[in-house]
Amino acid sequence: MRRFRLPLRSAASVFRPHAPRGLRVRLVVAFLLAAAFGALLTAGLTFHRARAAILDRAEETAVADLRTQLDSLAPDLTLPPTAEDLRGLTRQIDQAGGARAWRASASYRGGEPVAAAPGTPPVPDELRRAVQDSGRAVHQRTEHDGRPWLALGMPVAYTDDSGDTGTGTDTGTGADEDTHANTDADAGSLSGLTVYAVFPLDDDRADIDALVTAAEAGAVPALALALVPALFAARSVLRPVRRLRHGAERIAAGELDTRLDASGRDELADLTRSFNTMAETLERDAAELRRLEAGARRFAADVAHELRTPLAAMAAVTEVLDEDAASGVLPADTEDAVRLISEEVRALARTVEDLMEVSRFDAKAAPVHREDVDLRTLVTKTLQLRGWAHDERVRADLPEPAPVRVDPRRIDVVLGNLVANALHHGRPPVTVAVRVRGDRVEVTVTDRGPGIPDEALAYVFDRFYKADAARPRSGGSGLGLAIARENAALNDGSLTAANHPDGGAVFTLTLPSAASSLGTT
Repeated sequence: MRRFRLPLRSAASVFRPHAPRGLRVRLVVAFLLAAAFGALLTAGLTFHRARAAILDRAEETAVADLRTQLDSLAPDLTLPPTAEDLRGLTRQIDQAGGARAWRASASYRGGEPVAAAPGTPPVPDELRRAVQDSGRAVHQRTEHDGRPWLALGMPVAYTDDSGDTGTGTDTGTGADEDTHANTDADAGSLSGLTVYAVFPLDDDRADIDALVTAAEAGAVPALALALVPALFAARSVLRPVRRLRHGAERIAAGELDTRLDASGRDELADLTRSFNTMAETLERDAAELRRLEAGARRFAADVAHELRTPLAAMAAVTEVLDEDAASGVLPADTEDAVRLISEEVRALARTVEDLMEVSRFDAKAAPVHREDVDLRTLVTKTLQLRGWAHDERVRADLPEPAPVRVDPRRIDVVLGNLVANALHHGRPPVTVAVRVRGDRVEVTVTDRGPGIPDEALAYVFDRFYKADAARPRSGGSGLGLAIARENAALNDGSLTAANHPDGGAVFTLTLPSAASSLGTT
């Protein structure tokens, strides 16, 4: 015989949500989970109390009924009783049980219980030990043949000095957590007779199952009713969040004058006000930056424009002085000074021209005149114009036709700046290679120098950037690579910088290939 536990089916299986997506779904699911948890907790506590009340009532009633039967039947029993006397007593108790369907048995002085009805469930050993050890009435819930039963053990005691017997119990403890004690203030001396009664708890179990069924049936309507306030709560939370998202998208699109209506005193209203403050600050800072940038561009363009005329005059004068210096009519010190001035004037003139070109880029006013050409032809002309065609320091690798549609002047500027940069900052030989890659044409300029420092790779195309900050007088303005990248972009191309695995820097100019092939030149 094993101990009986009345089942409690969990209501958690009624609602098993899948992984939610979206803030609205998560809010609704969280609200419903909270409601379900509260309902489950309440139902569990209510079920526990109701179950305990039903079982306690059944136990108390059974103990009282059995005591009543013994009070009327035990005085007629002869002590010490025979087995037939015990069987007759249990038969009378079974007949008096009525609807409770007693299955009684009795024992004398620790003997085996004697039952009148066949098929009476055996008395649990722990219940018998508890009654014998304590001398008090004890009850225990058990299970037999898949049915719940309540087993009672009640010792019979003398109630007076005349020899009459009655039932007497005192506060006692059971053999385990399901065994309970009862009290009787009229307890006397024990007679050695113990009566056991076992009866089914089917009706009580049905009542408990009805409680569980009612709780499960009420869970779905409760969750359905909780869905309505959950949707309203999610809507009230998500409306300002949605407005904030739309506002952030408009600011990201450049509409810095975006403002949101802020009403209320909750956290979302405070967040909306903070958003408006942020947008106002961004708009003010962006306007100030645009003003400063426009002023800087205008200043650079105005300075470059104003310097062109005096620089042209200075260049003409230095050319005359260069001729005198070359003829040897000037003293040696004067000759050195003249050459120095000439170099600086030419460098300043190149810087001014670069600034003028940059100002045209910024103003989106740089003209582009496209032509269908072979990129190999542009590379060859660039090397010839700058005296690098027969220079052993520069090599050309032009294996196949590379048709492009570009502005030849601007591509010449790009190639000239890249080769000059490689000769100045790297080590020869400098290789200019042209390759066709599908619908793109690539020109790579590779040197054998130390390469570009890793920390400088991301900035080599910035204006006025020089990798060696300790040597600002490096012979260039720091605008050559920036102008080269701008010219590449004007021709729908790109310009990138990297380091070769074997050493040296690699600059790659990528241009779209022309639709028609031009053949070999």
